[in-house]
Amino acid sequence: MTPPPLDGLRFAFGTLSVLPVEVRRWDREAARGGMLCAPLVGMVLGAFSAAVGLFLLFLGASALLAAVATAAVPAVLTRGLHLDGLADTADGLGSGKPAEDALRIMKQSDIGPFGVITLLFVLLGQVAALTRLYDDSWARGALGAVVAAVAARLALTLAARAGVPAARPEGLGAAVAGVVPVRAAAGTAAAVTVVAAATGALFGADDIARTAVAVLAALAAAELLLRHCVRRFGGVTGDVFGGLAETSATAALVVLGLGL
Repeated sequence: MTPPPLDGLRFAFGTLSVLPVEVRRWDREAARGGMLCAPLVGMVLGAFSAAVGLFLLFLGASALLAAVATAAVPAVLTRGLHLDGLADTADGLGSGKPAEDALRIMKQSDIGPFGVITLLFVLLGQVAALTRLYDDSWARGALGAVVAAVAARLALTLAARAGVPAARPEGLGAAVAGVVPVRAAAGTAAAVTVVAAATGALFGADDIARTAVAVLAALAAAELLLRHCVRRFGGVTGDVFGGLAETSATAALVVLGLGL
């Protein structure tokens, strides 16, 4: 039998990316391990994003073009799953309808006006922040790409903590809702924040605080959205998880770009 930690890694990479990883177990134990490993998925996807951005800079591209490519890579490596979730969540919340009707709207294949507007401003925000980071230095741009991707997946770890219910009895949201013990989620968040701060130290003392605050701001933004979604929908769905990831990534990038 496959060791549980490996099952967790397979679950994380198989559900949160398009990387060719086979998910062999779909039970609560595998889901718990997968959600705890979610930041590792972010680290890998962020590294791919940074590599593409840096390659374009090496070829002589502008900071703006590198930023666009950096923001596009996570969308490609997730088949747009999180962006689609963000749009659906925005449509559900923006509808103002009761939970059952809002959830039905979110399941529809089309994207409504709230989803379009939200996608537009979120992607513009990410590109603008990444451009600012690349303008400052290639290293800051690369760091921003990785930190944002990790923070986005860390938000999923916290959203899957015990006590957060699923809005539907089926789907990815139901599979991972409440699987992570609160202490394990908090410990993972603390560890990621410390590692991010240590990485920021490579740029100077001020960046220790800036990088740590970026992660914490990302988690705070995700928590606000999570609580609102739980109140409106009665719990989380796969779309909500996608919305949380994109919200966290954007918040982290905005904070990293401030004060440079």
